[in-house]
Amino acid sequence: MPEPTLYVFDGYNLLHAGPVASREELVDRLAGFVALRGARGVVVFDGAGEERRVGPLEVRFAEHADELIERIAAERRTAERVAVVSSDAAIRQTAGPWVERVSSRQFMRELAAERPPQPGPAGRSKIEDALDPETRAKLERWRRGRPG
Repeated sequence: MPEPTLYVFDGYNLLHAGPVASREELVDRLAGFVALRGARGVVVFDGAGEERRVGPLEVRFAEHADELIERIAAERRTAERVAVVSSDAAIRQTAGPWVERVSSRQFMRELAAERPPQPGPAGRSKIEDALDPETRAKLERWRRGRPG
């Protein structure tokens, strides 16, 4: 079965499902996740905040996040493969039969397993260690969807 092309994330649900320190860290990790798959994503948080784009990830806010998540999934499910990531049973049921459903805990376990390796033993290097600060900064801007 092919990978989804659109992931719709229940933001606060994910924050409570795994070892993520902040909303910003979660947004950063989700942006990397969808970028590595060549997909797009939308993370929806309850309440108000600054809506923005981080690379291929949209950050959205809604008074009732569940309703927005359901609407996005319903609108896109016939045009592309959609995955809804939430542990909210109501969202997962109303998203429809053509939508892949993933629980927040399961997703966070998989995301943790994909985490890049931590620095290794002395004498071993990583590719990023060979990059100069200017190149690293350019790559980071590019990853976040801000070329230049």
